[in-house]
Amino acid sequence: MNWAFTSSGSVTETYAIGLLRNMLEIPSVSYHERDLADYLVAAMTDLGFRAHIDGVGNVVGVIERGAGPTVMLLGHMDTVPGVLPVRPLDGRLYGRGAVDAKGPLAAMICAAAGAVDFRGRLVVIGVVEEETPRSRGAMEIRDTFERPDALVVGEPSGWSSVVLGYKGKLDLRYTVRCPATHPSNPAPKASELAVVCWNALTELLGPDAGHGAFDQPGATLCQINADLTTATVDLSVRIPPGFDVEDLLLGLRERLPAGELQVLNAVTACRVGRADPVVRALASGIRRLHAQPRLVVKTGTSDMNTLAEVWDVPMATYGPGDSSLDHSDEEHIMLSDFKRGIDVLTIAISELAHLPVRSGHL
Repeated sequence: MNWAFTSSGSVTETYAIGLLRNMLEIPSVSYHERDLADYLVAAMTDLGFRAHIDGVGNVVGVIERGAGPTVMLLGHMDTVPGVLPVRPLDGRLYGRGAVDAKGPLAAMICAAAGAVDFRGRLVVIGVVEEETPRSRGAMEIRDTFERPDALVVGEPSGWSSVVLGYKGKLDLRYTVRCPATHPSNPAPKASELAVVCWNALTELLGPDAGHGAFDQPGATLCQINADLTTATVDLSVRIPPGFDVEDLLLGLRERLPAGELQVLNAVTACRVGRADPVVRALASGIRRLHAQPRLVVKTGTSDMNTLAEVWDVPMATYGPGDSSLDHSDEEHIMLSDFKRGIDVLTIAISELAHLPVRSGHL
């Protein structure tokens, strides 16, 4: 038997932790994921996947285990910038991406390899550029892959929680130029118009807007560069399901006496119900490990947003790790939670084998 597997077919704890540590030790800042992709192709091949790198740099691994549904598990390889030494300490494993989101991706790889009783097709994908505005990796998968019968997106939810949905996002840039003039001239200055833009946005969103509630929009002033003659303002608005983006843009443009408002990126909010088959399968796995599953929604965005814009299939987001540590200098994952996450995913995959197969997926 391959040393990576136990006698029952599951991936050994030693192999799983080694896989994650190796992933953490390979830097993979957005746009520079190739070294990690090469490593994962080799590792997944050793675990029994047919693995390759696609045209944009995504790693795709497939395991065929007879007739049945196609279940896709998709996480991202890229991280935000910042060096964080990889080290184990008191049952934790530190490193950039330990939580966001190499931990969830490693758990998916191990769970799929060890789900020996699953009958169907398992597709595990590590995408590029999730931490960038365009999510090019997920866009490529969405545009080139046939829709699966079920989808699990890998992000840190905590091993005993399942994410039902995310707010959407609207990235805006306001630019304005004004003639040079004396500061005492009553004509509006570019810097003043930049402030007008921000104030108009917050006024349009209303007094209840903020990032603390899923059903309310929330705005962030990301960057402002301004003087008397030129100004550039970058704005980000997190938007709940059903939010009228066109009405917001119309109202904001009407309140700006000069300049140009551009939409840099727009991602629709997404949310599934508690009865979604993927949610139920993940919740079942959590209960099997003697915990009460928490079903949550997030005010950020993920590749679930990108895929849900086109794929109307059962889906949810799941992964071990504390999301409050995303991008932080203390980013780490509890190894006990990592192992539980593998077990939950393995159980969920087994339960999803009972899904009906969509026409054309045989």
